[in-house]
Amino acid sequence: MLARRITLCNFRNIREASVCFDEGVNVLYGDNAEGKTNLLEAVYYASIGKSFRGQHTAEVISFGENEASLTLDFKRGEREQSITLRFLSGRIRTVEKNKVKLSRMSELVGSFRAVLFCPEHLSLIKDGPSERRNFLDIAISAAEPLYLGALQRYHRILKQRNALIKSAEKDPDGFQETVSVWSEQLATEGAFIASRRAAFIKRAEQHLKEIFADMTGTREIPTLAYLGCGGREFSEYDNVEQTKRVLLRKLSDYHERELGAGATLYGIHKDDLEVELNGRSARLYCSQGQQRSLALALKLAEGELCRADCGEYPVLLLDDVLSELDAGRREYLLKKIVGKQVIMTTCEKEGFEGAHRIYVQGGTYHEE
Repeated sequence: MLARRITLCNFRNIREASVCFDEGVNVLYGDNAEGKTNLLEAVYYASIGKSFRGQHTAEVISFGENEASLTLDFKRGEREQSITLRFLSGRIRTVEKNKVKLSRMSELVGSFRAVLFCPEHLSLIKDGPSERRNFLDIAISAAEPLYLGALQRYHRILKQRNALIKSAEKDPDGFQETVSVWSEQLATEGAFIASRRAAFIKRAEQHLKEIFADMTGTREIPTLAYLGCGGREFSEYDNVEQTKRVLLRKLSDYHERELGAGATLYGIHKDDLEVELNGRSARLYCSQGQQRSLALALKLAEGELCRADCGEYPVLLLDDVLSELDAGRREYLLKKIVGKQVIMTTCEKEGFEGAHRIYVQGGTYHEE
């Protein structure tokens, strides 16, 4: 997977730019707030159709403008391809792949594969379950379009079931008549999603162990566990029907508890990825240094799984992470990116011998 060129118009502070990338390490350097992360964000948009900054789509359009666009030219396998996104009044107006308009955003995901590592990911271990669920969902969706479809359906059903729960006080008969229908649908989609999450975690764990040992040079052993509807003791998430029965039983047996809470309390929207080191919770017991090593190892493991799935490494996007890492982890990361295409941002000019350097100033890009 190689990013060749990205062309931007009215994207944040970038009025107009066309930037080419080399096959190895590409370094975007310059002062803060000049447009380094904006360019990285645009590349990531072409991968999953949304920003990693968690902001409203309207904010990508330059101030005073009504529309924006980006086009990424890339190579996958032996084929040269392109992705174009156009934004109008804060919404993605059109998405094109190889100049053919796509009817759904889900058709874009997985076409261009990129793995992002940014300072926020250093909190992947110590933050709440939603961060780890998001990590799983993005990584799996890029490899499995069926997963993304199931995830979208699940959240639509969840919204309907929550609305039904909230209306139960005014219409208790209506709740009793229809809750089983929504529970059945939710359990069906949830069981499939849980099975794919469990499979991904099992595959990622082996890479995590190897990368962590190589990075730290210690005998500490990291492990991953999926904390789903069946809890830690449930070991059959790969069995979709068995998982569905467990989830459906919880959705059926605890109506009073859910009515009191006013929301659905059980399902994959509550699941977590438990990361442990030597059998103890990394979130609770690991030092900050250990947590950073585990977070970095998880993201590198994601890249290895991507390579296994599509036969080539994804493009690695590194947003100002070197400044957040100590010397040892920084040296390890720079060693691991050799032989892969990398687009990274930094405020530092020196220390990247042999890299394709691009100076960024005021939304303009000067290749050296």
